[in-house]
Amino acid sequence: MNLFAKRLLPLIILFIVTTFFILVADSIWSKYQIDKNVLLGANVLFLAVSVLVFFMQKKAMANANPNVFIRSIMAGMMIKMFTAVIAVLAYVLSTGKAFDKKAVFLSMFLYMFYLGAEVMAISKENRKRNV
Repeated sequence: MNLFAKRLLPLIILFIVTTFFILVADSIWSKYQIDKNVLLGANVLFLAVSVLVFFMQKKAMANANPNVFIRSIMAGMMIKMFTAVIAVLAYVLSTGKAFDKKAVFLSMFLYMFYLGAEVMAISKENRKRNV
């Protein structure tokens, strides 16, 4: 396994497991009338943003000034939040009153899982750096 995939392993595993669950649990989505395409889109969006923020934080970790790393964490949180808000607004505006509230709320829970996986990945990177 190359170094890129090894560092991002928690994010990659979360993406694969979540995508598999979304695709396999089709009966659950139809039973509760949840649009699985919204969940798949959110899954891809959160993976892309998490990878971007991970590399931003990894670069800041190399800086001798610890304030740079703290600022990168705060900037990463803002990037993820604004991306999520913009995605929800775009979805609501594009679908009108037919938007799926349940899918949006499930996507926000998915955001929390990606946040946890990203923290695991950056913590692992920080431990390697300090050893």
